[in-house]
Amino acid sequence: MKANISKIRNGLADVYPKQEIDAMVRIIFEQLMGYSTVDMVLRADSEVPGFISAKIDDVVERLRRKEPIQYILDDAYFYGIHFHVTPATLIPRPETEQLIDLIVKRHTASDLSVLDVGTGSGCIAIALARSLRFASVSAIDISPDAIAVAERNARELKAKVRFAVADILTAVPHKEQYDIIVSNPPYIADSERNAMESNVLDYEPHTALFVPDDDPLCFYRAITQYALTALKPGGRLYFEINPRFADDTVRLLTDSGLQQVELHRDYTDRLRFATAMKCRE
Repeated sequence: MKANISKIRNGLADVYPKQEIDAMVRIIFEQLMGYSTVDMVLRADSEVPGFISAKIDDVVERLRRKEPIQYILDDAYFYGIHFHVTPATLIPRPETEQLIDLIVKRHTASDLSVLDVGTGSGCIAIALARSLRFASVSAIDISPDAIAVAERNARELKAKVRFAVADILTAVPHKEQYDIIVSNPPYIADSERNAMESNVLDYEPHTALFVPDDDPLCFYRAITQYALTALKPGGRLYFEINPRFADDTVRLLTDSGLQQVELHRDYTDRLRFATAMKCRE
Protein backbone atom coordinates (compact mmCIF):
# COMPACT_ATOMS: atom_id res chain seq x y z
CA MET A 1 0.00 0.00 0.00
CA LYS A 2 2.90 2.35 0.67
CA ALA A 3 3.84 2.27 -3.01
CA ASN A 4 0.30 3.21 -4.01
CA ILE A 5 0.23 6.10 -1.55
CA SER A 6 3.55 7.35 -2.87
CA LYS A 7 2.23 7.13 -6.42
CA ILE A 8 -0.80 9.24 -5.46
CA ARG A 9 1.32 11.85 -3.70
CA ASN A 10 3.87 12.08 -6.49
CA GLY A 11 1.20 12.17 -9.17
CA LEU A 12 -0.64 15.07 -7.56
CA ALA A 13 2.24 17.03 -6.00
CA ASP A 14 2.38 19.60 -8.79
CA VAL A 15 -1.40 20.11 -8.88
CA TYR A 16 -2.68 20.24 -5.28
CA PRO A 17 -1.35 21.41 -1.90
CA LYS A 18 -0.10 18.74 0.50
CA GLN A 19 -3.03 19.03 2.91
CA GLU A 20 -5.51 18.47 0.10
CA ILE A 21 -3.53 15.48 -1.19
CA ASP A 22 -3.55 13.96 2.30
CA ALA A 23 -7.35 14.22 2.34
CA MET A 24 -7.57 12.69 -1.14
CA VAL A 25 -5.43 9.74 -0.09
CA ARG A 26 -7.78 9.04 2.82
CA ILE A 27 -10.87 9.34 0.62
CA ILE A 28 -9.45 7.09 -2.11
CA PHE A 29 -8.60 4.26 0.27
CA GLU A 30 -11.86 4.61 2.16
CA GLN A 31 -13.90 4.41 -1.04
CA LEU A 32 -11.88 1.83 -2.97
CA MET A 33 -10.72 -0.40 -0.11
CA GLY A 34 -13.10 0.39 2.74
CA TYR A 35 -10.13 1.41 4.90
CA SER A 36 -10.35 3.84 7.80
CA THR A 37 -7.38 6.02 8.74
CA VAL A 38 -6.44 3.43 11.39
CA ASP A 39 -6.65 0.63 8.81
CA MET A 40 -4.25 2.53 6.58
CA VAL A 41 -1.69 2.62 9.38
CA LEU A 42 -2.14 -1.00 10.42
CA ARG A 43 -2.08 -2.29 6.85
CA ALA A 44 0.59 0.00 5.46
CA ASP A 45 2.76 -2.93 4.37
CA SER A 46 -0.06 -4.92 2.76
CA GLU A 47 -0.39 -5.44 -0.98
CA VAL A 48 -3.13 -3.66 -2.92
CA PRO A 49 -4.90 -5.89 -5.49
CA GLY A 50 -3.99 -5.17 -9.09
CA PHE A 51 -7.48 -4.08 -10.12
CA ILE A 52 -7.54 -1.57 -7.23
CA SER A 53 -4.14 -0.24 -8.26
CA ALA A 54 -5.50 0.30 -11.76
CA LYS A 55 -8.49 2.18 -10.32
CA ILE A 56 -6.15 4.34 -8.24
CA ASP A 57 -4.15 5.21 -11.36
CA ASP A 58 -7.37 6.24 -13.12
CA VAL A 59 -8.43 8.38 -10.15
CA VAL A 60 -5.06 10.14 -10.06
CA GLU A 61 -5.20 10.87 -13.78
CA ARG A 62 -8.66 12.37 -13.47
CA LEU A 63 -7.65 14.37 -10.42
CA ARG A 64 -4.77 15.81 -12.41
CA ARG A 65 -7.41 17.19 -14.80
CA LYS A 66 -9.03 18.89 -11.79
CA GLU A 67 -12.11 16.68 -11.88
CA PRO A 68 -13.68 16.73 -8.39
CA ILE A 69 -12.94 13.57 -6.44
CA GLN A 70 -16.60 13.38 -5.43
CA TYR A 71 -17.63 12.93 -9.06
CA ILE A 72 -14.82 10.47 -9.74
CA LEU A 73 -15.89 8.25 -6.83
CA ASP A 74 -19.62 9.08 -7.09
CA ASP A 75 -19.66 9.96 -3.40
CA ALA A 76 -19.80 13.06 -1.21
CA TYR A 77 -19.77 13.10 2.59
CA PHE A 78 -22.28 15.54 4.08
CA TYR A 79 -23.75 15.84 7.56
CA GLY A 80 -22.34 12.46 8.55
CA ILE A 81 -23.90 10.77 5.52
CA HIS A 82 -22.47 9.48 2.24
CA PHE A 83 -24.41 10.79 -0.76
CA HIS A 84 -24.28 9.65 -4.35
CA VAL A 85 -23.43 12.62 -6.60
CA THR A 86 -23.10 13.08 -10.35
CA PRO A 87 -22.35 16.07 -12.61
CA ALA A 88 -26.12 16.65 -12.63
CA THR A 89 -25.89 17.78 -9.00
CA LEU A 90 -23.77 20.18 -7.04
CA ILE A 91 -21.27 18.72 -4.61
CA PRO A 92 -22.57 19.40 -1.06
CA ARG A 93 -20.45 21.98 0.78
CA PRO A 94 -19.45 21.94 4.47
CA GLU A 95 -21.03 25.35 5.09
CA THR A 96 -24.42 23.96 4.07
CA GLU A 97 -24.18 21.59 7.03
CA GLN A 98 -24.53 24.68 9.22
CA LEU A 99 -27.83 25.45 7.51
CA ILE A 100 -29.08 22.03 8.64
CA ASP A 101 -27.86 22.79 12.17
CA LEU A 102 -29.75 26.09 12.23
CA ILE A 103 -32.97 24.30 11.38
CA VAL A 104 -32.52 21.27 13.64
CA LYS A 105 -31.60 23.37 16.69
CA ARG A 106 -34.55 25.71 16.24
CA HIS A 107 -37.22 23.13 15.42
CA THR A 108 -37.52 20.48 18.10
CA ALA A 109 -41.21 19.71 17.66
CA SER A 110 -42.36 16.57 15.88
CA ASP A 111 -44.43 16.12 12.72
CA LEU A 112 -43.18 19.27 10.98
CA SER A 113 -43.75 19.74 7.25
CA VAL A 114 -40.70 20.76 5.22
CA LEU A 115 -40.05 21.84 1.63
CA ASP A 116 -36.55 21.93 0.12
CA VAL A 117 -36.37 24.06 -3.03
CA GLY A 118 -33.63 23.19 -5.53
CA THR A 119 -32.75 19.93 -3.84
CA GLY A 120 -29.98 18.72 -6.18
CA SER A 121 -28.58 15.52 -4.66
CA GLY A 122 -31.25 15.70 -1.96
CA CYS A 123 -28.65 16.32 0.74
CA ILE A 124 -30.61 18.99 2.64
CA ALA A 125 -33.98 17.23 2.40
CA ILE A 126 -32.56 13.85 3.39
CA ALA A 127 -30.46 15.24 6.25
CA LEU A 128 -33.56 16.99 7.62
CA ALA A 129 -35.72 13.89 7.16
CA ARG A 130 -33.18 11.94 9.23
CA SER A 131 -32.67 14.65 11.86
CA LEU A 132 -36.11 16.13 12.55
CA ARG A 133 -38.65 14.12 14.53
CA PHE A 134 -41.20 12.44 12.24
CA ALA A 135 -41.01 15.27 9.70
CA SER A 136 -42.90 15.20 6.41
CA VAL A 137 -40.31 16.30 3.86
CA SER A 138 -40.84 17.28 0.21
CA ALA A 139 -38.26 18.51 -2.28
CA ILE A 140 -38.28 19.96 -5.78
CA ASP A 141 -35.72 20.64 -8.49
CA ILE A 142 -35.93 21.81 -12.09
CA SER A 143 -33.60 19.02 -13.24
CA PRO A 144 -35.07 15.52 -13.78
CA ASP A 145 -31.51 14.12 -13.64
CA ALA A 146 -30.94 15.72 -10.24
CA ILE A 147 -34.26 14.39 -8.95
CA ALA A 148 -33.24 10.89 -10.08
CA VAL A 149 -30.03 11.19 -8.04
CA ALA A 150 -31.94 12.51 -5.02
CA GLU A 151 -34.47 9.67 -5.22
CA ARG A 152 -31.65 7.14 -5.33
CA ASN A 153 -30.04 8.72 -2.26
CA ALA A 154 -33.31 8.72 -0.34
CA ARG A 155 -33.94 5.09 -1.27
CA GLU A 156 -30.45 3.93 -0.29
CA LEU A 157 -30.44 5.96 2.93
CA LYS A 158 -34.00 4.89 3.81
CA ALA A 159 -35.14 8.49 4.13
CA LYS A 160 -38.79 9.28 3.47
CA VAL A 161 -38.83 12.29 1.12
CA ARG A 162 -41.28 13.14 -1.66
CA PHE A 163 -39.50 14.47 -4.76
CA ALA A 164 -40.91 16.29 -7.76
CA VAL A 165 -39.60 18.10 -10.84
CA ALA A 166 -40.65 21.75 -10.68
CA ASP A 167 -39.36 25.21 -11.61
CA ILE A 168 -39.67 27.55 -8.63
CA LEU A 169 -39.61 30.56 -10.97
CA THR A 170 -43.03 29.54 -12.31
CA ALA A 171 -44.36 27.25 -9.56
CA VAL A 172 -47.75 27.97 -8.02
CA PRO A 173 -48.18 26.96 -4.35
CA HIS A 174 -50.39 23.93 -3.68
CA LYS A 175 -52.87 23.69 -0.84
CA GLU A 176 -50.26 22.04 1.38
CA GLN A 177 -48.54 24.44 3.76
CA TYR A 178 -45.16 24.06 5.42
CA ASP A 179 -43.57 24.78 8.77
CA ILE A 180 -40.19 25.13 7.06
CA ILE A 181 -39.10 26.11 3.57
CA VAL A 182 -35.37 25.85 2.93
CA SER A 183 -33.28 26.55 -0.14
CA ASN A 184 -29.69 26.78 -1.27
CA PRO A 185 -30.48 28.27 -4.70
CA PRO A 186 -28.10 29.47 -7.41
CA TYR A 187 -26.48 32.65 -6.09
CA ILE A 188 -23.13 33.24 -7.79
CA ALA A 189 -23.24 36.24 -10.14
CA ASP A 190 -21.99 35.68 -13.69
CA SER A 191 -19.30 38.29 -13.11
CA GLU A 192 -17.82 36.12 -10.33
CA ARG A 193 -16.99 33.24 -12.68
CA ASN A 194 -13.43 34.38 -13.33
CA ALA A 195 -12.57 34.11 -9.65
CA MET A 196 -13.69 30.49 -9.39
CA GLU A 197 -11.58 27.35 -9.53
CA SER A 198 -11.59 25.26 -12.71
CA ASN A 199 -12.74 22.15 -10.83
CA VAL A 200 -16.03 23.97 -10.21
CA LEU A 201 -16.36 25.77 -13.54
CA ASP A 202 -15.47 22.78 -15.69
CA TYR A 203 -17.50 20.11 -13.93
CA GLU A 204 -20.36 21.34 -11.71
CA PRO A 205 -23.75 22.24 -13.26
CA HIS A 206 -23.83 25.95 -14.13
CA THR A 207 -27.62 26.13 -13.85
CA ALA A 208 -27.26 25.31 -10.14
CA LEU A 209 -24.52 27.88 -9.61
CA PHE A 210 -24.99 31.09 -11.55
CA VAL A 211 -27.46 33.95 -11.72
CA PRO A 212 -27.46 36.99 -14.01
CA ASP A 213 -25.61 40.10 -12.84
CA ASP A 214 -28.68 42.24 -13.42
CA ASP A 215 -30.92 40.08 -11.20
CA PRO A 216 -28.80 38.09 -8.72
CA LEU A 217 -31.72 37.58 -6.31
CA CYS A 218 -34.13 36.18 -8.88
CA PHE A 219 -34.45 32.83 -7.10
CA TYR A 220 -34.69 34.41 -3.65
CA ARG A 221 -37.49 36.65 -4.85
CA ALA A 222 -39.43 33.75 -6.37
CA ILE A 223 -38.98 31.51 -3.33
CA THR A 224 -39.94 34.31 -0.96
CA GLN A 225 -43.15 34.97 -2.91
CA TYR A 226 -43.89 31.26 -2.90
CA ALA A 227 -43.23 31.10 0.85
CA LEU A 228 -45.65 33.94 1.59
CA THR A 229 -48.45 31.59 0.53
CA ALA A 230 -46.94 28.18 1.21
CA LEU A 231 -45.67 28.79 4.75
CA LYS A 232 -47.98 28.28 7.69
CA PRO A 233 -48.43 31.29 9.99
CA GLY A 234 -45.30 31.30 12.13
CA GLY A 235 -43.50 29.13 9.58
CA ARG A 236 -39.89 29.90 8.77
CA LEU A 237 -37.87 30.42 5.62
CA TYR A 238 -34.19 29.46 5.50
CA PHE A 239 -31.73 30.51 2.79
CA GLU A 240 -28.07 29.93 2.06
CA ILE A 241 -26.92 33.20 0.50
CA ASN A 242 -24.11 34.96 -1.31
CA PRO A 243 -22.39 37.16 1.31
CA ARG A 244 -21.96 39.78 -1.40
CA PHE A 245 -25.74 40.25 -1.49
CA ALA A 246 -26.49 39.84 2.23
CA ASP A 247 -27.94 43.34 2.69
CA ASP A 248 -30.02 43.03 -0.48
CA THR A 249 -31.39 39.70 0.72
CA VAL A 250 -32.40 41.21 4.07
CA ARG A 251 -34.13 44.07 2.26
CA LEU A 252 -35.98 41.62 0.02
CA LEU A 253 -37.23 39.55 2.95
CA THR A 254 -38.18 42.58 5.02
CA ASP A 255 -39.99 44.32 2.17
CA SER A 256 -41.98 41.14 1.51
CA GLY A 257 -43.57 41.40 4.94
CA LEU A 258 -41.73 38.52 6.57
CA GLN A 259 -40.67 39.05 10.18
CA GLN A 260 -37.67 38.26 12.38
CA VAL A 261 -35.30 38.57 9.43
CA GLU A 262 -31.81 37.54 10.53
CA LEU A 263 -28.39 36.92 9.01
CA HIS A 264 -26.11 34.17 10.28
CA ARG A 265 -22.39 33.65 9.75
CA ASP A 266 -20.71 30.46 8.58
CA TYR A 267 -17.61 28.88 10.08
CA THR A 268 -15.41 31.25 8.04
CA ASP A 269 -17.24 34.23 9.61
CA ARG A 270 -18.97 35.17 6.37
CA LEU A 271 -22.65 36.11 6.22
CA ARG A 272 -23.90 32.89 4.68
CA PHE A 273 -27.49 32.31 5.82
CA ALA A 274 -30.70 34.33 6.05
CA THR A 275 -33.78 33.34 8.02
CA ALA A 276 -37.24 34.85 8.33
CA MET A 277 -40.68 34.04 9.76
CA LYS A 278 -44.14 34.41 8.30
CA CYS A 279 -46.39 36.62 10.39
CA ARG A 280 -48.59 34.75 12.89
CA GLU A 281 -52.22 35.43 12.13
